[in-house]
Amino acid sequence: MHFAISATWGPTDPTRSALPFIFAASALQAGDTVTLMLFHDAVHMATEGTADKLVPFGPPQRFEEVVSHKNAEVLVCKPCVVVRQLPEDKMDKRIQMAGMNEFHQAAARDNARVVCF
Repeated sequence: MHFAISATWGPTDPTRSALPFIFAASALQAGDTVTLMLFHDAVHMATEGTADKLVPFGPPQRFEEVVSHKNAEVLVCKPCVVVRQLPEDKMDKRIQMAGMNEFHQAAARDNARVVCF
């Protein structure tokens, strides 16, 4: 199965920002594939070093596990990055700039399920 996951929470709420990564890690652990798209304030999670500093209350932090997994594609909303004036050269190099068309492609796969956080 493929999971297309949208995330909108960023560093202002470390626990909520971690939930899509925890779900993605569980899916990957089960042998599924994942596309995780960072929208809205979640784009801050794509800046180098930001996720490392966030500690969710309760669940484990699983950002690195997802971003480095061969069956995970992590995308960041380019329009969201631009409007927040985040420098592209400060983005984690493993995360690709994309838009809604790429998220739609992931969600439209025959075996896909969409999960929103």
